[in-house]
Amino acid sequence: MKKFWKNRRGATAIEYGLIAALIAVAAIGAMQGLGNQLAITFANIASNMKAS
Repeated sequence: MKKFWKNRRGATAIEYGLIAALIAVAAIGAMQGLGNQLAITFANIASNMKAS
């Protein structure tokens, strides 16, 4: 039983998993913001090309 309580590998794996999940959420949020900005930029380019 002592060996089971001293084993920290499971806790470390969970911590790394949580860090990876946090990074993924931040990356998704950043990519969505960038994607929206790119869509607006390309829409502006397209409208300007039609006007020319």
